[in-house]
Amino acid sequence: MNLTVFGTGYVGLVTGVCLAQLGNDVLCVDTDAAKVAALQRGEVPIYEPGLAELVDSNARAGRLAFSADVAQGVAHGEVQFIAVGTPSAEDGSADLRYVFQVARAIGSHMTGFKVIVNKSTVPVGAGDAVHAAVAAALAERGRPAGAEAAAEFAVVSNPEFLKEGSAIDDFMRPDRIIVGFGDTPAEQRAGAVLRELYRPFAHGHDRVICMDRRSAEFTKYAANAMLATRISFMNEMARLADALGADIEPVRVGIGADPRIGDSFLYPGVGYGGSCFPKDVAALQHMGGQAGLPMHVLAAVARVNEAQKQLLAERLVQRLGADLSGRCIALWGLAFKPNTDDMREACSRVLVRELLERGAKVQVFDPVAMHEARRCFAEDLRDQPALLSNIHYAQDPLGAASGADALLIVTEWQVFRSPNFTALRAALRRPLVLDGRNLYEPETLRAQGFDYVTVGRNVPGTAAGGAA
Repeated sequence: MNLTVFGTGYVGLVTGVCLAQLGNDVLCVDTDAAKVAALQRGEVPIYEPGLAELVDSNARAGRLAFSADVAQGVAHGEVQFIAVGTPSAEDGSADLRYVFQVARAIGSHMTGFKVIVNKSTVPVGAGDAVHAAVAAALAERGRPAGAEAAAEFAVVSNPEFLKEGSAIDDFMRPDRIIVGFGDTPAEQRAGAVLRELYRPFAHGHDRVICMDRRSAEFTKYAANAMLATRISFMNEMARLADALGADIEPVRVGIGADPRIGDSFLYPGVGYGGSCFPKDVAALQHMGGQAGLPMHVLAAVARVNEAQKQLLAERLVQRLGADLSGRCIALWGLAFKPNTDDMREACSRVLVRELLERGAKVQVFDPVAMHEARRCFAEDLRDQPALLSNIHYAQDPLGAASGADALLIVTEWQVFRSPNFTALRAALRRPLVLDGRNLYEPETLRAQGFDYVTVGRNVPGTAAGGAA
């Protein structure tokens, strides 16, 4: 098929590349001309394992191209994917301005039947608004209105369920493909087109789950809210485990063995971040408020998560005191999760600002997010730019730890899982390790002379609030 994808962020670029890999002719459109030019040169603006290689191979094969020409994009694809950003507005709702810009552009340029697919995460009912925007643009051109216009296109909800760091594999080996459409002839036609598009995934087991459009939109939010809830639940349980003298690791294994629960997303840490969970939880709360149904559970999930981002700073202060002037603190990991350079809502951003404002110098290392971190820290500290000089970007993990009064582990990159502990002990000025991801066995670290603080694994005698 000829496919057009509007937006070349995480969702749009992965969607376009993977659909091209299946043999489709894909044109990815973005209004950022500089970004398009970079992609045409083979420069991928985001880090995602395997993405750059697939961009290169499919572009050379002629199945993938990039353009800033919206009219060209509308003309190219019988299926038009909208995969632009839907950031949180100040009230927590999803900002749909970019979605509507694309919808109006499609209506302004289309000349034949189009299947318009909402791939962006949009609130329940957004498909109706997109339909209205396309119809309005058609009407401005003097095209038929009402039922006649509705026969010229259909809007389908097809939310993404990609995990950053494994997005290519998630797309190519999906556990489900949600497609939402109605029962008008145009929508039934669009549903058949999407089923054919995703037919390569149906071998042995049909992954496509069809439902009405509003339910499909809601499914995306409900899924992310459930995962965020599991994370906040485990983080709260980990804090309680520390208070009660229990070890959260065997507790996690014990409850995860129950098939009704499972072990996914049951790992305590320093809170969730990224582009999805925070804004989707906020958007669901906003939708609930609009419907007169306050989302009490999700409000608690968000509160727990914000508090968890402060955990390492709180425990560092317990060890070293509130004034960190003259102290050097090392951070391993800056991205919100491993295998990505995404710094959106990352715990490290909260942590670095807190440490700098307390007077500390900070030495940081991340395998891929250093460039993005510089941009984000400059943005976060635009009101206090002088503090930026107190951030040192190390070349490797031991370089970050060199001379530090404490090491804080923020992101669970593989490179941090088996360090040379003897060399690490020698590099640190003080053998204090605050592990926000529970990478190591507490007994092992403490036997080597480390003051090792975990999330929920601080056994009696070495409690998180112990003396300096």
